[in-house]
Amino acid sequence: MFFLEGWYNSLILLGSTGSIGVNTLIVAKKFGIDVEVLVCGSNINLLNEQIKEHNPKTVVIANSQDVSKVNHSCVYSGQEAILKVIEDSPSELVVNALVGFLGLRPTLKAIECGKKVALANKESLVACGAFIDISKIQPIDSEHFGLWYLLQDRPVSKMIITASGGAFRDWDINKLQNATLADTQKHPNWSMGQKITIDSATMVNKVFELLEARWLFGEGEYDAIIETQSLIHALIDFKDGSTTAHFAHASMQLPIAYALDEKMDENILGHVDLLKVGSLKFREITTDRYPIWKIKDSLIQNPARGVVVNAANEVAIQKFINKEIGFMDISRVIIEAYEKFDEVPHSIDDVFAIDKEVRSFSRSTL
Repeated sequence: MFFLEGWYNSLILLGSTGSIGVNTLIVAKKFGIDVEVLVCGSNINLLNEQIKEHNPKTVVIANSQDVSKVNHSCVYSGQEAILKVIEDSPSELVVNALVGFLGLRPTLKAIECGKKVALANKESLVACGAFIDISKIQPIDSEHFGLWYLLQDRPVSKMIITASGGAFRDWDINKLQNATLADTQKHPNWSMGQKITIDSATMVNKVFELLEARWLFGEGEYDAIIETQSLIHALIDFKDGSTTAHFAHASMQLPIAYALDEKMDENILGHVDLLKVGSLKFREITTDRYPIWKIKDSLIQNPARGVVVNAANEVAIQKFINKEIGFMDISRVIIEAYEKFDEVPHSIDDVFAIDKEVRSFSRSTL
């Protein structure tokens, strides 16, 4: 099992100013865990507030021109600096909440250095799961936490995760091609970063989570359904015909808390009051609204090809942001790349080579 055993007195936090990073700091403060390193992109104002409250020893930011704006005496910038602080730090836990493929090298470096990784960077497992030691990984996605929470020593038939349906779950399908970037950010249940909210709208995010589950739990049957209130995060169908479901309010603090302290005997969230909820609504994920779902089963059977989907997705999202393609074209670009590139990486170097090749192809796609 991938669950990390133990309690950590300090941590390295990659992606401190995103929603997962912010919640990690709340939990770390609650448990009295020192934050040795803070790594963030360009939200310097929030970073300075975090520095004041958590007093890290080292800070790393994305851009060198912002170093003078950071209220700290030990500030570095760039990807190589992230890898260096991971290598030099005595902290045994790295919380990786970076967004995108750029989060892969820090995951690999942390494992190389014998550290545990509380992983929110989906792209690490999606693109490189075949070459990552899962025993060093603790996922802090609600869905994978929910699956772990439900597992018993009983034969499993299917593992199921839930989706919100994203910003367009109730839109007229005929209007989706004209959806704007601003439209994609109107998530029905919560506020997240730009990329993951787009991924939620296309359902790419759920494809990624299914791939992660495949790497974390091994071969088996995996699927996803829409649960509109985001109160159920995972279900398991057992071979005896019974099904269990994990209910919890939508908060990353619960899986983060277990990543920081596996014995977890404190209250983190209020319980779900089913009488107040009244009813729950479930929907099928259909390919007319979410075209990416066409390749879901193939990907689960061939999870090493996740590097292709991830690379094409990142390019397609940028093209959508630049208004070069429409919203529904994001899935089209991904599927075209998936159909063209069927090679499987045999090493970590292959992962980076395929990523580069797919990006080049997808940038040229009209």
